[in-house]
Amino acid sequence: MKDKIITGMAGGEFGTRGFIDGYDAKTGKRVWRFYTIPAKGEPGNETWEGDSWKTGAATAWVTGAYDSETNTVYWGTGNPGPDWNGDVRKGDNLYSDSLIALDPDTGAKKWHFQYTPHDVNDWDSTQTPILVDGRVQGQLRKLVVLANRNGFYYALDRTTGKFVAGRPYVKQTWASGLDEAGRPMRLPKSEPTPEGTVIWPSLAGGSNWYSSTYNPKTDLYYVNVKEMAAIYFKGDAVYKPGAEFNGGGQSDYLAEDPYGAVRALDVATGELRWEYKLHFPSHAGLMTTGGGLVFGSNGSSFFALDAQKGSLLWRFETGGGIDANPITYMNGGKQYVAIPAGHALLVFSLE
Repeated sequence: MKDKIITGMAGGEFGTRGFIDGYDAKTGKRVWRFYTIPAKGEPGNETWEGDSWKTGAATAWVTGAYDSETNTVYWGTGNPGPDWNGDVRKGDNLYSDSLIALDPDTGAKKWHFQYTPHDVNDWDSTQTPILVDGRVQGQLRKLVVLANRNGFYYALDRTTGKFVAGRPYVKQTWASGLDEAGRPMRLPKSEPTPEGTVIWPSLAGGSNWYSSTYNPKTDLYYVNVKEMAAIYFKGDAVYKPGAEFNGGGQSDYLAEDPYGAVRALDVATGELRWEYKLHFPSHAGLMTTGGGLVFGSNGSSFFALDAQKGSLLWRFETGGGIDANPITYMNGGKQYVAIPAGHALLVFSLE
């Protein structure tokens, strides 16, 4: 990226205006800034009613991805503000809950795709996307894929940003599906109310910030999922500098037994290929290897699955809670896998 450091920022629950910055790695000088909410007079600002764009959040607080072949940075953005009350920010609220393709040299936008227009469920789209060269109807396509927090899996053309395929990968009750452009078709009575509305998925989403992973040998995309609902509430939304600007909230839905799973999806279509069910939802990432393994965790248990079939091959009880993503590396001709668990770092040899 020609010696650039690129970063997003947080604060989406405090009525800020999000941005992504590019810095010169040698001098530390900021080279460019891309605001994730267009200002008055800029394309996209019309998707915010009145001056609601000024406190619209759309922060970009998780790492993006870089494609050296096309010299493009792909960065996800967070929820619009206030989170659960959309009455004070009518419109699609660009570029919240979107994937944005940027020129890393100038910060100019190449394209964007909005996963959840006018989000009222706090379904951030900041998860790190995965760049894939996959086959769609027999044709090799450059894709960027993501199992979004809103419960839908998406495959986009990473050159143009055009929607290629998408479908639910967990239970969802807020949309009847996606149209030909990938826009969700929201169902009636699927928004937060003062009395509370039960909606799948929960605030935590079908998946969240932790890493999903792709294996080119199996052509499968692996994601740690949550099957759970929440009760969404709409409340007052009055902006005050320095105070939380949420406009509601959520509570647990107790009339179900939520669970988690590692799911393998066809990368081009999102179709389910296999599932490894977990005892309870996990907050940790996955990693797949060239040797045909998928590493994941549940609570304090660290395990490896067969990447093709999803069967359990190995498990280790670490004794500490795992909320991290595993990594692999080579040293002295041997491959190792590392995972933080509790206050310890555990390292295993793949032999």
